[in-house]
Amino acid sequence: MDLFESRSLSPMLISKMLQPFDSQEWIYELKLDGFRCVAYLEPGAVDLRNKRDIQVLSKFPELSGIHAYINKRCVMDGEVVVMKNGAPDFYELQRRTILTDPFKIQTAAKLFPASYVAYDCLYDGKEIMGLPLSERKKVLEDVVKEENPRFAVSRFIRGNGIGLYKIAEEQKLEGVVAKKLSSLYWPGKRTNDWVKFKRMADEDYIVAGYIQKGRNIYSIILSRYKNGNLVYKGHVTAGVTSATLECLTPILQPSINIVPTGSGNEHAVWVAPDHVCVVEYMPNTKNALRQPVFKGYRNDVLPEDIQEE
Repeated sequence: MDLFESRSLSPMLISKMLQPFDSQEWIYELKLDGFRCVAYLEPGAVDLRNKRDIQVLSKFPELSGIHAYINKRCVMDGEVVVMKNGAPDFYELQRRTILTDPFKIQTAAKLFPASYVAYDCLYDGKEIMGLPLSERKKVLEDVVKEENPRFAVSRFIRGNGIGLYKIAEEQKLEGVVAKKLSSLYWPGKRTNDWVKFKRMADEDYIVAGYIQKGRNIYSIILSRYKNGNLVYKGHVTAGVTSATLECLTPILQPSINIVPTGSGNEHAVWVAPDHVCVVEYMPNTKNALRQPVFKGYRNDVLPEDIQEE
């Protein structure tokens, strides 16, 4: 069964965050604050799948017509984003993914419609993941016959990563992704051929519990898996509200190893470790989160995937 029919592609991953650099062997694209999705497109049909290979088109019905903008059956790698005030808004995107009522989804789609931004083509009637990125970019241009507010191709520049990063900083965008022009596409793998420059760093964590620190002030306890056990990774308070906690399920005993760095957790409410959240912070050190902010939950990643490196 070929790539299009199997519908089981796991997207290639960005390996690490680096300081901005310039190189003619690399291209640079703006990093969008969205959800990664693989798009299986053919005349008359759209199938959007997140990193867990779960179909998500029901959450974004306004994207059901993007097949009209391609000229042949193809598989694309890209990002679903929701724009607000001229920039990608992760909060509105995350809010959409947890809606279940069709009427509310349709209302949200009209107020803040999503867009699909494609930055790679992996299939154009045949699998092309073994071609270098420079050639896959040309194929992407060929299979797209028209762009639209709901469907666009990611723009890139060659050689000037530092300059693009400065623009991202000025516009308060998330950052830049750098990709080696000769890079092949390795599904589900991290390689040093794809890296990122970020104005703000963000990381995924498993929610292990929460603490009420005052009236309407809450702090989420963060954790990650290490050697099969959940270990304590800190707290985040900014961005956490009482509504943030409503989806969590309290349990009697902590599932987290909080020794020796877990001081302050004596009055914690421990929860089932089944929610993954995104925390944004100033990138200054590997040992602490500087000015962390809770950005929201994500349902495209399993808790067991959140491992301490």
